[in-house]
Parts: sequence; C-alpha cells; structure tokens
Amino acid sequence: MSDESNGQATQAVNSLRPKLGGKLGVLDPAAIAKAEAALKNLAGNFGQWLNDEVARLEAARRALHDQGVNPTTAEALYFRAHDLKGLGATYGFPLVTRIGASLCLLTGENEKRLKAPLTLVDAHVDAIRSIVAQDIRTEDNPIGRALAESLEAQVAACG
Repeated sequence: MSDESNGQATQAVNSLRPKLGGKLGVLDPAAIAKAEAALKNLAGNFGQWLNDEVARLEAARRALHDQGVNPTTAEALYFRAHDLKGLGATYGFPLVTRIGASLCLLTGENEKRLKAPLTLVDAHVDAIRSIVAQDIRTEDNPIGRALAESLEAQVAACG
C-alpha cells in the first residue's frame, strides 16, 4: 500500500507568455464566439469538401495504375493521403485520419513509396472511400476499427 501523504503538488508554469514578451493578451470571448459560429457555418460544407478530397485520392491512385509507379505518381498519392490524414478528424471522420496516417506511413519515404504494394495502397483508398460513403463518424465502429487495425498491421509488416 502506498503512502499518499508523501506527495507534493506543484503549480504549472506558463512558459509561453515570457517567450512572447508578454504580448499574449486576453482572449476576447466575443471573437472566440464569432470564430466558432463561422466554423459552424462552414461545417455544412465539410461533407462535400471531404468527398472532393477522396476524389483527388482516387485520381492519384488511378494515375499510379495508369502511368505506373514513379516518383511523380507516388508522391501525388502521398500528398493526397497526407491531406486526408489532416482533414479527416476535422471533418468528423477520425477513421479517415487514421487510415490516411497508415497510408502516409506506407508511402511517406521516397524509397518506400516506390515499393509500396499496390494492393495495399488500393485497400487504403477503398477503405477511406467506404468510410466516407457509409458515413462512419466514430472510431468505435467495429468494422471500421477492424479495417484500420488490419491495414496498420499490414503496413507494419512491410517495414
């Protein structure tokens, strides 16, 4: 059994303000509310924007198949995956972010992206497309979670 009376509490130090020379002012609650309202208004566009990003990813995949795997086509696919990795959670699709991250890991380095198995690339693209089409917005979805775990394991096995 531990003796909890030996614990010591310390106050967290805010080291950001001194680094900014005291220029960090008080945040205006009205400005924050205005920004949140603007974001809420944009949220209606998230679905279309995400579909546009998925279409760009699919076009990059088609280029890999049609033009062959080369530095240009492989890099284009990586950048599309990277965009989805960053946007998925923002748009309310955390599994898109997770699978996008897995695809980025598979194609992130120049040497790796040229050797990435096309079947595994295709599986990632198809998974992202399916998650968006099925409107899977939670990581708790058992099929989506199993799919992400399987893709991550296969990427890990590629080294």
